[in-house]
Amino acid sequence: MSHSKTSATVTPYPLYALVVLDDGYHHPLEYGVPPHLIHNLQVGTRVKVLLKNSPKLGTILSLSTTASFPSVKPLVEVLSERLLAEELIQLTLWIASYYCAPLGKVFKFLLPAAVKKEIQPKLQLWVQSLLSQEKLKELCTKLRTKKPAQAKVLDVLLQKPKGLLLSELLEASQTSQSPVDTLVKGNILYTSPLDHLSEEPEYFITSPKTLSPDQKVAYTNICASLDSMKFHPYLIHGVTGSGKTEVYLQAIAYARKLGYSALMLVPEIALTTQMIERFKSRFQEPIAIYHHRLSHGERYDLWHKIQRGDIRIVLGARSAVFLPLRDLKLLIVDEEHETSYKQNEESPCYHGRDVAVMRAKLCSATLLLGSATPSLESYTNAKTGKYTLISLPSRAGTAFMPKIHLLNMGLEKNKAQSFSLFAPSLLEAIDSRINLGEQSLLFLNRRGYHSLLLCPSCQEPQKCPHCDVSLTFHKKINSLQCHTCGYSLCPPPQHCPGCKSSSLLVYKGIGTELVETSLKRIFPHIRTLRMDADTTKHKGSHQELFKQFRGGKADVLIGTQMIAKGFHFPSVTLVGVLNSDGALHTGDFRAAEHLFQLLVQVAGRAGRAELPGEVFIQTFMPHHKLFSFLSQEDYLGFYQEEIASRKLFDYPPFTHLAKLTFTGSCPN
Repeated sequence: MSHSKTSATVTPYPLYALVVLDDGYHHPLEYGVPPHLIHNLQVGTRVKVLLKNSPKLGTILSLSTTASFPSVKPLVEVLSERLLAEELIQLTLWIASYYCAPLGKVFKFLLPAAVKKEIQPKLQLWVQSLLSQEKLKELCTKLRTKKPAQAKVLDVLLQKPKGLLLSELLEASQTSQSPVDTLVKGNILYTSPLDHLSEEPEYFITSPKTLSPDQKVAYTNICASLDSMKFHPYLIHGVTGSGKTEVYLQAIAYARKLGYSALMLVPEIALTTQMIERFKSRFQEPIAIYHHRLSHGERYDLWHKIQRGDIRIVLGARSAVFLPLRDLKLLIVDEEHETSYKQNEESPCYHGRDVAVMRAKLCSATLLLGSATPSLESYTNAKTGKYTLISLPSRAGTAFMPKIHLLNMGLEKNKAQSFSLFAPSLLEAIDSRINLGEQSLLFLNRRGYHSLLLCPSCQEPQKCPHCDVSLTFHKKINSLQCHTCGYSLCPPPQHCPGCKSSSLLVYKGIGTELVETSLKRIFPHIRTLRMDADTTKHKGSHQELFKQFRGGKADVLIGTQMIAKGFHFPSVTLVGVLNSDGALHTGDFRAAEHLFQLLVQVAGRAGRAELPGEVFIQTFMPHHKLFSFLSQEDYLGFYQEEIASRKLFDYPPFTHLAKLTFTGSCPN
């Protein structure tokens, strides 16, 4: 065990503490506890120590009456009361061991920066205009040349006549606070303080829905597990629209009736306004919504409310699994198969679902893993008895599963006499929906206009100098963009900078921007909306697009995988998948599984209410086994085929794989 250098003087202490430092050290360090600091000292308490005479902050991992070394340094200061419960300490130790991660880095996820630095929540400011819209427009025109920053601010306020948060105004206008302050001093704008929790809208409380026989079986089993106060994991395999969320809501209500807390994890892109509204309208108590877009102040505020027990229901993305909920007895992981539950960017590279399983075990809690297309690992755990399998094979209410059509693009291309992004059959279906006043979704999991810029001579695409991935062309801003690190090249080169060929570079591949442009060329009067990372950059833009489409402001919504989850559009009766084959050529042994899961989710957006739905999937590989199972809605058949292949090659879940990444400054 590591420890800091000490003097030769042996100082006995009544207690000794193992402290995990925030700096990311691999091992905890041992310190003595002076008598005046013993009062209320517990595992999980935040402390200040010295390391090489520099002050460091850390958390107590364990306490002992004996020292491991003859001489240790003392704790300098106790900073707070106990912040972390024993079960979270144990969870941290498991993560560090299982994922081979430094303890300090794991603790970072348990204690966000805002909590460690004691960042107090800021009171937010609401900004509004003192002028009428007409006068504001006149002033904006005058300022555009001499004071462009102020004009940008006023441009945003012209779009938001009721005002908006200062943070949202600065983000939307891409300016500093200085021009806003100038406009406030000139009595053009005014600001008023607003607690971020006070902007919470009023929700009409909704009643629980009547459960179907299959839902009742699921609910009864879950309630029995909650009564037992023992660890019990369930895999809820329910088709899209089968009412899994209603089962979750009623299970949460039962857990709260027993006095327990509940945590539900959802993929970040599924954390939509519709999902949040559905939760907040069901419970007459505070609910925390926890995700990566929260400010430091908001994180601090929510974390402490949860830690004190003021909030007992949390709906959140991956990192919410570390929140210090009291008496946590119900954990739910919706869409448990989602790859976004895996943290890949930095150590520890944990999987949110697997951490949730371990946390439920440490809490003796009931665990619900839900999916229409469970991961092969989870379904195998259910088949072998590690999880209890609950099936919801039918859609709830009067809705039926959509009819799936496979469009062989080789044949469709011959029909059209030339290559087109859209099969004639799909265009006919879109036109039919427009005439009926119904809506359509078009799915393509690639944003931008063209997916690459290729040299016809050396056949090399233009790549990011930092990430070595192909750059995507965005026509609206005439720029090549790296979707990994954000690098941009504007304007794009006309000739290859690598081989210096005189040939002009050629644009290849399609993105959502090109799809929207092409669709408007075919249907000049069509109303479209596009939802991808480019159109949802600003806070609230995701919700605004959702509101417009749900309100019937568009005939077609074009988007990437963010349109595949968390939405329920009653008027959507058609889903078109434009390029379904690309994901099969990634070289990943899970490629077919991930594509099957994604296509089932996308297809599940059609016909979720009274109107029947249809799904058109364009493919050059109609005979691939995946499409056969998809068209028959046969998850079990797909599972059996895929699991046999995994067993043959000794892939997970029959073995474990570890990825080792070595990085360095030298490319060789």
